[in-house]
Amino acid sequence: MNHHKAKRTLGRKKNQYNALMRSLARNLVRDEKIVTTEAKARELRPVVEKLVTRAKTDSVANRRVLTARLNDETLSKKLIEKIAPNYKDRSGGYTRITKLPLRVKDAAKMAHIEFV
Repeated sequence: MNHHKAKRTLGRKKNQYNALMRSLARNLVRDEKIVTTEAKARELRPVVEKLVTRAKTDSVANRRVLTARLNDETLSKKLIEKIAPNYKDRSGGYTRITKLPLRVKDAAKMAHIEFV
């Protein structure tokens, strides 16, 4: 049964899913906008929003958590020093998902996710 399972598995096992979300989050923080499938973008949104919320308050503990989640100290530093200050007065909704035309190869629904 599928009770109390809120997230999509995207056809992957747990460790593969976590690696995918970590990779997408790293790319989004690095490039500030990425193109991916709509389902992946919708699953990525809460992951990134929680990271930005944590980055808004700069502390040693938050830096360590962000570095652990992103596996990159320079990206966590960028998130804390450049991205998070833009959302100081905002209490959520840091990302925007824009739908794109279907992918030519397999007609997958594509989306553009970026920081607002």
